[in-house]
Amino acid sequence: MPTAILTGPPVPGSPLEGELRTLGFEVRHAPAPWDAGHVLAAVPEGDRVALVDTRFIGHTHALRLALTDPRFDAAAVRGALAVRGPLRDRLARAAAEPDPLADNLPDRLAAVLEADGAPLHRPDLGTLVAEVPEGVEDRIAASTAVAAVDEEAVRLRTAVKSRDGFFTTFFISPYSRYIARWCARRGLTPNQVTTASLITALIAAACAATGDRAGYVAAGVLLIVSFVLDCTDGQLARYALKYSTMGAWLDATFDRAKEYSFYAGLALGAARNGDDVWALALGAMILMTCRHVVDFSFNEANHDATGNSSPTAALSDKLDSVGWTVWVRRMIILPIGERWAMIAVLTAVTTPRVVFWALIIGCAFGALYTTAGRVLRSLTRKAERTDRAARALADLTDSGPIAELAARPGSGKVAGRAYGPLFTALIACVVLGGGLVQGDPWVVVAAAALYALLSGRAVARPLKGSLDWLLPPLFRAAEYGTVLVLAARSEADGALPAAFGLVAAVAYHHYDTVYRIRGGTGAPPHWLVRTIGGHEGRVLVTVVLSAVLAHEDFPFALTALAVFVALVVLVESIRFWVSSGAPAVHDEGEPA
Repeated sequence: MPTAILTGPPVPGSPLEGELRTLGFEVRHAPAPWDAGHVLAAVPEGDRVALVDTRFIGHTHALRLALTDPRFDAAAVRGALAVRGPLRDRLARAAAEPDPLADNLPDRLAAVLEADGAPLHRPDLGTLVAEVPEGVEDRIAASTAVAAVDEEAVRLRTAVKSRDGFFTTFFISPYSRYIARWCARRGLTPNQVTTASLITALIAAACAATGDRAGYVAAGVLLIVSFVLDCTDGQLARYALKYSTMGAWLDATFDRAKEYSFYAGLALGAARNGDDVWALALGAMILMTCRHVVDFSFNEANHDATGNSSPTAALSDKLDSVGWTVWVRRMIILPIGERWAMIAVLTAVTTPRVVFWALIIGCAFGALYTTAGRVLRSLTRKAERTDRAARALADLTDSGPIAELAARPGSGKVAGRAYGPLFTALIACVVLGGGLVQGDPWVVVAAAALYALLSGRAVARPLKGSLDWLLPPLFRAAEYGTVLVLAARSEADGALPAAFGLVAAVAYHHYDTVYRIRGGTGAPPHWLVRTIGGHEGRVLVTVVLSAVLAHEDFPFALTALAVFVALVVLVESIRFWVSSGAPAVHDEGEPA
């Protein structure tokens, strides 16, 4: 149980102790500065500990933001400080040397921690109040300031993402925030709401799989309900500050699981009516995943770049100052809110084939728009990328043992020019694509082998070039596209559904890699990448299987490969995300 230590003489009539108990703290007292160290030493080492000045006047939510947010090991507002984990030792050392003249012990200790280089989070309170008044008049002024702010309205407003899509902002969030508050008051957790959203989406996919109009209408309605719950879980986490590592994993993976399951449901429903749209379903999933990889890869490449400016970025910032352009630019990339609304409506009133073509056209336009803008930014900015960014890009390429062998210093000359890695990767993809177009099975095998070697050469040196962030999406497109082409060309029953399953399993691995990197814990262990072959190994295996197996056996091979990849990846992913070392990653930016 977390412990709050009230420092200083008690203030008659102060509601502070009750507020701290409401936030879940056991309250102890340290009347003088030299008592704080002794009280702190008595708190169990694993517990979060907070120090709060007894004169504190402010909103309860200001205390909640500073003292209870599980994402930060140390956080503070005026008059209140909370610490956990390894920073407890630093706090204990600072408290053991009290300054008898220190008027505000929590603030003094917070300053000591910052001076010692500790990462101290100071939440943006906005209109919320957190003060330590000196005298009676100051207390009256602070109390008046607290009364002038509607704390609950602030909590509801800040429960919503600072940046969201048009559909989500104007058609979902105005009421989903109240659903989040209703859930918080009944003790529901974000994980429970996330699970409810997944179950609702799976039921929607099952309704779509019926293939009749009533099923399609129900599927569309349930998909919107699932999206409302998907917004609610994040708003509940922000409203109640109930972040968790398990929640991070669920939130990071369930959106794709819901959407791609719905694609499968639509394909099954279409098949019941004699329309085979599995190739379109797989194409839509490939396009969506590659678009996301463009986003992730570009952001990681520029996460901590220095000198990170360009005329294109300046123009974008200028457009952001014109209100209507912000919404237009967010809508045309078809983010998750707009995309799910379009899928739901078209599912209810048209056919799965129309849904998939609309998805492919809309997402292709959005991908071209965002990728072109980012290429222009990369070409015009003079940024120096860090070793961390280069490592993240290397991890996102998902290169396996064949690429590692090809990348060894003695295996050939590495292109030294700025665009060498990109040109090498493009040549690799062109070679593979040429083999697939030619069609002869053994020509395709030779092309895949050359692709594996060239892709290894592309990552043979640190990826610090201005366009090196394009390598991960290029490799994703090559791998997923190869599976799609080979499955479609085989014309065997079940080949395309099996290919859909294989791409879904591999895509999960790639999303899992992204969220681990975002959380600062690095990519999955390298043994995992080697075990599932890396992108170049999987391409080569898939091509060889297509060449040596009879058409009727190819779907079984794809299914076996999909099951193998899914089992290995899921077991390691679940182990990591339920471990104590997993990060509490929650996306606060524009949704994908």
